[in-house]
Amino acid sequence: MNLIFLLTKRQKSQSITMNITNDQFNFPQSFHDLLISIDVIDALIDKTKHRSFPEMFIRQSIILLGKNLQFTRDDIEKSNNYFDTIADLQLINFMNNHLLLKISFIQFINDLPIGSIPNPTYYKTYPSLCHIPAIYIQIRAKLFYQFNIFIEKLVSVIDLSLLPGQSIVTDQIQKIKSYILYEIKSKLFYTTLTLTELETHHDMPTVNFNTVKASSGIDTMFNQAYDQLYNNAHITFRKEYNQLWHAQYLGMHSTDQGGPFRDSVTRICSDICSTRLSLFILCPNGRTNSGLNNDRWIPNVFPSNKSIPNRIKQQYQFIGQLMGMAIRKKHYLSLKFPNLLWKQLVRERITIEDIEDIDIQSFTMINEIEKMIKQNNQLIDIDKVLRTTFDELRFEVISSNGKTYELVPNGRNIPITTSNFQDYCSSYRQYRLNEFYRQIECIRQGLYSVVPGYFLGLFTANELEEAVCGKGEIDIELLKRNTEYGGRYNQNSPSIQQFWKILKEMFNEEQKKLFLKFVWGRCTLPSCDDDFGSKFRIEPYHISKGSVDGALPRSHTCTFGLNLPNYSSIDIMYDRLNYAITYCSSIDTDRQMNEPPTPTDLESDGTTDES
Repeated sequence: MNLIFLLTKRQKSQSITMNITNDQFNFPQSFHDLLISIDVIDALIDKTKHRSFPEMFIRQSIILLGKNLQFTRDDIEKSNNYFDTIADLQLINFMNNHLLLKISFIQFINDLPIGSIPNPTYYKTYPSLCHIPAIYIQIRAKLFYQFNIFIEKLVSVIDLSLLPGQSIVTDQIQKIKSYILYEIKSKLFYTTLTLTELETHHDMPTVNFNTVKASSGIDTMFNQAYDQLYNNAHITFRKEYNQLWHAQYLGMHSTDQGGPFRDSVTRICSDICSTRLSLFILCPNGRTNSGLNNDRWIPNVFPSNKSIPNRIKQQYQFIGQLMGMAIRKKHYLSLKFPNLLWKQLVRERITIEDIEDIDIQSFTMINEIEKMIKQNNQLIDIDKVLRTTFDELRFEVISSNGKTYELVPNGRNIPITTSNFQDYCSSYRQYRLNEFYRQIECIRQGLYSVVPGYFLGLFTANELEEAVCGKGEIDIELLKRNTEYGGRYNQNSPSIQQFWKILKEMFNEEQKKLFLKFVWGRCTLPSCDDDFGSKFRIEPYHISKGSVDGALPRSHTCTFGLNLPNYSSIDIMYDRLNYAITYCSSIDTDRQMNEPPTPTDLESDGTTDES
């Protein structure tokens, strides 16, 4: 493929020089499209703006987009002058958000503002687009859409599974995967999910959970799930049913029609990002309460000269398999991993900036020494400074878990001098960049055993994280669009209006997640409307005795439902909802365990119903 690619590029270059068109060469159309796409990629990533978009690409706009949407070279070149990488990615994000609403591209373009002046009101949440004339945003959107038509055709003739450096063509595609619309890559990927789904020929496995042992720290929910599911997870998690196991809580009497299953997944995830397991640790920024991402959990660190124990490697693989389950079943996981983990899973290169994002002090010392040496190379005795100021510095590194490891054999006895300082810096940086490689590779192996990795490589790190964890914030408008009402309630009922005002304006993000767990047994929403397997349903709660204002709402996690009393004010509704989501998330219908405290002024138990 690469040889053909290089020969074709050479012949193309010669044909331009000799004023000969590519049509004179007997190459398949797919190779002509490949050449055009590579030239478009080169133009897109050229920060100097010197590379032109290929003429054949521009000519095909009338064929691929139609007469009303075609563009000219003059259009493209004028638009190109207004866009840099940040503006490009904001436009791609804008297009993704609108095209996922299932509108046609023609409608999308026709809905865009036009004119020779910017429209900051329309693009208010996309700052880089606010200062670009509206007409050039429209032209750039057409270019991106046509480019994606080319890419969709090309993926069948290139090998996306190759590692960086193994294929010029694949490397070029990887460079611009942020420019590939989510609609395109998700269609390709989810088609392969369907093709690799397994029919269910056996009974669904039952997983027994001992919550007493879990809460006391004797045996976590994660370990109990791992012990019972890992051996067959690569098969079980590819089954066609949305619920993959029956969760049986020992000593409790809930019937698993979906709620206990979802609750068990939530509890498993809460173990993963915690000190209850040794698989992950809070990142250095979190431990020192400094820098960014101080709520992120990183893989625990193991000596680079020793093997990771097999059970630990398999548990990392099991986490990857749970990720695959989340992608397949849209049952999102509440995992707080840093961007570097998701990048390695889609084979993106981890950078020094990624490390600094979780450890702001990671390279401070060697950067300062390098800076000092560069600025004072002729003025000071560097060896003397290293001996006095950095006397204890050796060929060692303090890892992300706070432990010290040797960078080379016997490194603890090798002092840093002018002659070996650059080797030390190189070894230090390589260690920090690869500190989590083996652990994340185990996770990747588990993930790829449940979902095919071929088209997953087209996803960006952020897109993979969203596919596994859902959107970071609870989208109340998305939930509202997927809600139905029963009894005397409808969307205009005063109680319903008050309910949505509370969720949207009065609850913080943590309360929204608690609410979702209360009514559905999970902490995240699907990413889009199509991913809702069932609608959220709100019905009145008829109180047989006592006052309505003294009653708590009742949830049905199996059916994704809520019985909402008709409270006399929004403040009372807020108080009752907040109390229920905070204290009444027990899944045991007879309340023998996890019984919520009952305040004296509330007259209903507000339990979560699983039967």
